[in-house]
Amino acid sequence: MPITRTLWRLAGSCVLAAVLLAGLLFPLAGGFGFISNRAADAVDNVSAELVEGTVPAVSTMVDANGTPFAWLYEQRRFEVPSDKIANDMKLALVSVEDRRFAEHHGVDWQGTFRAFLKNTSDGGIQQGGSTIDQQYVKNYLLLVVAKTDAERRAAIETTPARKIREIRMALTLDKQLTKDEILTRYLNLVSFGNGSYGIQDAAQTYFGVDAKDLTMVQAAMLAGMVQSSSKLNPYTNPQGVLERRNTVFDTLIANVPSRADEFRQDKTQPLGVLPEPKSLPSGCIAANDRGFFCDYALQYLADAGISRDQISRGGYLIRTTLDPAVQDSVRNSLVANADPNLDDIAEVMNIIAPGQDSHPVLAMGSSRVYGLDANAHQTVQPQPYSMVGDGAGSIFKIFTTAAAMEKGLGTSAQLDVPGSFQAKGMGNSDSPGCPAETYCVKNAGNYKSPMSVTEALATSPNTAFVKLIQAVGVTPTVDMAVRLGLRSYTLPGTSGNGNQSLADMVKSQNLGSFTLGPLAVNPLELSNVAATLASGGKWCPPTPIKEVLDRNGKQVPLTQQACEQVVDPGLANTLDNALSQDVVSGTAAASGRSVGWNVPLSSKTGTTETNRSSAFLGFTNSFAGAALVYGDTGTPGQICSFPLRSCGSGNLFGGNEPAKTWLGAMRPMLDHYPPSVLPPLDDKYVRGSNNSQIPDVVGMNQAEATSTLVGAGFQVSVTTQPGPDKGKVLGISPSGSAIPGSVVNLYVSDGTQIPAPAAPNNVPLPNIPGLPPLPALPPIPIPIPIPR
Repeated sequence: MPITRTLWRLAGSCVLAAVLLAGLLFPLAGGFGFISNRAADAVDNVSAELVEGTVPAVSTMVDANGTPFAWLYEQRRFEVPSDKIANDMKLALVSVEDRRFAEHHGVDWQGTFRAFLKNTSDGGIQQGGSTIDQQYVKNYLLLVVAKTDAERRAAIETTPARKIREIRMALTLDKQLTKDEILTRYLNLVSFGNGSYGIQDAAQTYFGVDAKDLTMVQAAMLAGMVQSSSKLNPYTNPQGVLERRNTVFDTLIANVPSRADEFRQDKTQPLGVLPEPKSLPSGCIAANDRGFFCDYALQYLADAGISRDQISRGGYLIRTTLDPAVQDSVRNSLVANADPNLDDIAEVMNIIAPGQDSHPVLAMGSSRVYGLDANAHQTVQPQPYSMVGDGAGSIFKIFTTAAAMEKGLGTSAQLDVPGSFQAKGMGNSDSPGCPAETYCVKNAGNYKSPMSVTEALATSPNTAFVKLIQAVGVTPTVDMAVRLGLRSYTLPGTSGNGNQSLADMVKSQNLGSFTLGPLAVNPLELSNVAATLASGGKWCPPTPIKEVLDRNGKQVPLTQQACEQVVDPGLANTLDNALSQDVVSGTAAASGRSVGWNVPLSSKTGTTETNRSSAFLGFTNSFAGAALVYGDTGTPGQICSFPLRSCGSGNLFGGNEPAKTWLGAMRPMLDHYPPSVLPPLDDKYVRGSNNSQIPDVVGMNQAEATSTLVGAGFQVSVTTQPGPDKGKVLGISPSGSAIPGSVVNLYVSDGTQIPAPAAPNNVPLPNIPGLPPLPALPPIPIPIPIPR
């Protein structure tokens, strides 16, 4: 090489060294040409962040038993303390990357200047001369600080400016932390390829062991891989990895001669990696049937103050309320009653624990598989906790009943149950012959009349409840639905008419059909209605979270809605009792028998008029929830039962699959909870309030009866019917109690019937001597109403 050229390169090296020294001193000298004071401040800020050392880590979601079911991360990294990392791992890394690590103060000046001279003489960047401190800085800037591609390129650019920043930060780092702290942070930070970050995950990824259990053969391979984790992949470049590992052993032989023989023997060993890299799939997809719950938990946490981005980087431990036994039972029952491969029908179910301080979500499921493969009928749509379906049908009669009880109606009241009814001014009906601005409704089947509120809730005649909502008012009924749990009905835009909410739309149009549940519903909110009633009228938001701990084990505060006492406990408890006959003798009795249900249960079935969705709501003192079947398509049609399927003329009812699914899921769980008992009745709500008591006017003449009822605060209508004693009141409807100010109908005799001689009651028919006794008459069949 000509002497002139050598001298020029030597001069260049000196200039470069001078640039380096000046760059390091620029804060004291007032700034170096290409670095401003703002840049100096930025360096100091990043240095402070480096000293803090927070890196992206995996957040783990666990069930109520502490079993993980989802891992959420941007970088798959599990930080471990120094004493959880094998000493051989530390030794191997220091030997190959920075053998003077224990001696320098963040920068190995000898190695740095040698690298500058080498790079200058070779005309390019060949050596880095970086210490573990400097490598930590570079990796931290790349993997933690950088948020954009431009920032990531700047973190690894080969320029004097970057090198100067790196050196300054390394010097700061070495002053603030011990050598062991720096080494531990480095091993917890760097990439090891195959999506693995940090030594703990690397040990699991390649060897299926914890970092503390790494052997020297394993440690040497991992120490060698940090040079280039993308190129040194044992599954795609095993020979290159083996050679690099043995280079690590060569440095160990030179640097630790006392163990040289051991290291020479280790060089003869194979890599010993797992047949394929072990990893944790990221996100709720990995949670399988828990995926819907996982997604809801993340949404809940975002509303509570921890964003998904924070969770993906924060290394949180998220303790959830998910009960694995209940979850598995719910999933099994859903699949048993609704084919997961149906393209256009889904069944969802949620179970919540009642309580005065919280309503923990125990289970959340769908018949559909949670996943991204649409060809396999999978979905990630939030079916169990978003507005779906065509309605919950007659379950909404609960809201009408509760609103009526709050106004004074008692559950012992006798309700009129006409075969058909026209509610004027309560919306329009498509029924032929129905007058304008009138809602016309018929019962599905034959019902006795009158019947008590308890009987009406169990057998679900439509006309009785349309009459009741006319007396109560649509607005109080809708408000009751919202109070008990259907909070989404108040959200702007839910009506599909601009920003109007569903609640406001129903109120403004005074829709009497609301009591028959024709509107889409959030299944989780419907389940929480059951939890509110089971909690003595105490509403709490359905929560999937028990607590969240940060990476240091400290509990993270969450912003949550407060619980509210939305109805009087006596009202809720009495209504619970009134709902206790559905599985005994009502529309869900057949499903109850099919699964062997044998404990007290408050419940209600519901089916929409067109059989396009149906539901079952049930609760005990220990658990509450709802199952909903609906058309899972943009153009839902009528649904048939056993098996669930689309059909031209639907026969789906809430007492069928929804009831069987709910009861089948919870029957195996009964032994996991305290005995099921109904709450105490409150006589005020059984009998009705004092001003709701209807005077007994049967036997009075029409004028006297009218005067008596008006004096008690009621309105009066009169219907004549055949009977003796013209003008005499033969009966009234309703009777017992009614909403103050509502209409009481008098059934008045028109005098066209002559009284027949009264036959004595309970007198047996005589037997004729010599003939066998007369057989007992067969019972007269009573028409069974179709379940709703």
